[in-house]
Amino acid sequence: MTETIFIATLTLVLAVLFRWAFRTLPGESWQIMAAVPLHKHESGRWAGLNLTWYGFFSASAYVLAAGVYLVLTASFGVPLEAAGAVLVAVLGLCAPAAKLLARLIEGKSFTFTVGGASFVGILAAPFLVRGVEALSGWPLPVFPMIAAIAVAYALGEGVGRLACVSFGCCYGRPLSDFGPFVRDRLERWCFTFTGKTKKIAYESGLDGQKVVPVQALSTVVNSAAGLAGAVLFLASQFVAAFLVTAAVTQGWRFFSEFLRADFRGHARISAYQRMNVAAVLYAAALTLLAPASAPVAVDLAAGLRILWSPAMILSLQGLWIVFFLYTGRSSVTGSTMDFFVHGDRI
Repeated sequence: MTETIFIATLTLVLAVLFRWAFRTLPGESWQIMAAVPLHKHESGRWAGLNLTWYGFFSASAYVLAAGVYLVLTASFGVPLEAAGAVLVAVLGLCAPAAKLLARLIEGKSFTFTVGGASFVGILAAPFLVRGVEALSGWPLPVFPMIAAIAVAYALGEGVGRLACVSFGCCYGRPLSDFGPFVRDRLERWCFTFTGKTKKIAYESGLDGQKVVPVQALSTVVNSAAGLAGAVLFLASQFVAAFLVTAAVTQGWRFFSEFLRADFRGHARISAYQRMNVAAVLYAAALTLLAPASAPVAVDLAAGLRILWSPAMILSLQGLWIVFFLYTGRSSVTGSTMDFFVHGDRI
């Protein structure tokens, strides 16, 4: 019963959030969350640092993924310290990889690639689990651990795509590029971005035009994969949970690249798509190596209890702040501001 309520509640919350986000976030007012004055120009105006909704949704996605991962690992008896060590190792590797791979592949210093980070995470996860096990002495079953990581990643990737909607990045091709069959079916669902500081505007000039809602499609597909993986995980089907989430998230990313209009490299098949294919093959190969073992009982109630402690709540809040400051400080947009006194209120 606890499992049913958990999955149903999570599904409902995500559905309500996505319905609001798809209608609201393409608007101009949902890119910049706040501006912080940094220094004063000779003109008397202040230069500001923009804090973005991209950072807000990215940080929220990281925390959601971390929370789901910790709940799932605790539900089959992994000590919180061991699960936390693996989490730190994965985030410590994937977060820098998101920026480094974007720089190597796209030649851009001020952007992130979640696709590249997920590829690195899938490749490294089994080795990180074994490394933490060897260093700590805690017994860590590999497939339940990497299944928990995969499910958490899929849900985090789903929510994280809302960041792309707010910033206008990872955008779809114009609806006019497609034939009547596609146009008729996507007409009412397409995005129209507004605001000259959106990436879709300054990179491709497609603001104000109807484009394929590829970010929304990615949000729904990845979240559905995460929910399906969670159901399998709670049924102790760890290999299936890992394979389903890895195959769907990486397979969809491969296909969705054909719907995107942002720069993905000069080749027809991008470097990211080659990573996706390699990740699916790697995941399939891992499942073939899965040892036969007795089913591990999953106790979701025990997993949920770890969230209700001041230390855990503060840790997740701290993680949110770290990732908000990492992803939410805009390097490609700027602001100027004036401060004054209302004379009629003195």
